[in-house]
Amino acid sequence: MSFYQHTNRASAALGLLFVMCAPAACGPPQDAAAPARPPLAEKWLSRAKESYRQGDMADATDASDSALKVSPRDPEVRMMKARVSLSRLEFTDAAKLSQGIATTEAHQLRARALWYAGDLEAAAEEIDAILADPVAKDPWATDVGKLARMGQGRHPFAIENALVGAVEMPRAGASLVVPCELDGERILAIVDTAVPEFVIDSTTRREPAWVNLKFDKLEVKDVPAVTRDLTPISRQFGATIKALIGVNALRHMHVTFDRHGDQFVVRREDPPAPPDASRVPLFYAKGGLMMLRAAVSKDEGSQTPFFLNTSAPYYLALEDSTWKRAGIDLSVLRGDPSLPDNVKGGTLPLFRVFGFDLPDVPGYQNVPLAELKNAIDIDLGGVVGSAVLSLFRVTFGDDGRFIWVEPDPTLAEVPSSGRRRGPPPPPATSSPPSSSSPSPASPPAANPGPGSSSAPPASAPSSKVRAAPKAPSSTPPSTPPAAKQP
Repeated sequence: MSFYQHTNRASAALGLLFVMCAPAACGPPQDAAAPARPPLAEKWLSRAKESYRQGDMADATDASDSALKVSPRDPEVRMMKARVSLSRLEFTDAAKLSQGIATTEAHQLRARALWYAGDLEAAAEEIDAILADPVAKDPWATDVGKLARMGQGRHPFAIENALVGAVEMPRAGASLVVPCELDGERILAIVDTAVPEFVIDSTTRREPAWVNLKFDKLEVKDVPAVTRDLTPISRQFGATIKALIGVNALRHMHVTFDRHGDQFVVRREDPPAPPDASRVPLFYAKGGLMMLRAAVSKDEGSQTPFFLNTSAPYYLALEDSTWKRAGIDLSVLRGDPSLPDNVKGGTLPLFRVFGFDLPDVPGYQNVPLAELKNAIDIDLGGVVGSAVLSLFRVTFGDDGRFIWVEPDPTLAEVPSSGRRRGPPPPPATSSPPSSSSPSPASPPAANPGPGSSSAPPASAPSSKVRAAPKAPSSTPPSTPPAAKQP
């Protein structure tokens, strides 16, 4: 029996009394023995909430820590700190801080923390509490609950037989198409950071399942997989796509992906820092949606949270407020017959991301983001698509808490500024999908899934999967070589 189960049962009577005595519709319940919140704690809590909404997780951590010191038993303060901890993948802290709080939000937070930490039995108990609430709508809990109950005795993402496995990715524009084996069957999968879990095609498997993967000689055992119909994605790519490699799998497999070099690498352990790489911290909305802060002008005050989406075929999709923050008059954005209705295009003069200055980056306005914004509790500035990510070699470090980023060899140093700067990105190969296609930037609320994933439209030649130019290396290095700088 896990630590969390012991704690859950020991606090059951207190939790029941707490629910019975809490006034209805009064927000987070208060600890009956806790004093009223001191003004200092209120100030720290307000600052933590604002920093969290802006994606400034370093300041949100400091502010919530300070609030917790002043009011350590305050449920709202504890939940704020737990939300910050979950976003930073500090799962044990998130579960402990929310322990004994019986709201649906607390159950959802604990369920995700325990699931991503690999405590399947305790996660199943929390998911049962979510599903017992007639008001709660949480598709993630429905899917993952089945896996958690089936997973007793399993060790998720157990890697065997090799330290490193590398495969050559076929050409598919900026998209990341990965050949691998799924339970012994050779398939094509897509790297999709718009989904938190590994996804298998529901046309072949109707229920969530525990599966095994193989990349070259490296095997990944006990991979939890949810199901979705991937037929529309296969149609868009002109090839049968059997799986989506979501964020949870990417983190656990210590992945490197390199679109420029057509290489996808899986490792048993975190690699050492690649030479000449930038270390970029990430945070995760609800523990499963990958985000970072980036600036849209030379002013570092223009930093805003962006969702990283490898299934979005464009460079950037920006909210109106982000265009304005970059100093762009919305009237200069223009529509085009090739774009869906209401979607307009423009150019961002400067985009600072991953420690690089990218000039003249194409971007879109009015790409549907409403469902994504409803699914997270962070003020979204926009989406960074696969066209930007294809300029870099990306390696997950510290189980996904940061990424190592190496530039495409065409990116160069700017000695006068000390910042790396590259040539203008080439024109985007694809526009946002039409309204009849799944939007890459609009995951379903509460559970972004493959319905949100979209390859470039089928009419775009670059969207067709093409064979890679050479065979994968049989003995890849444990640390990928750094991209050479001019």
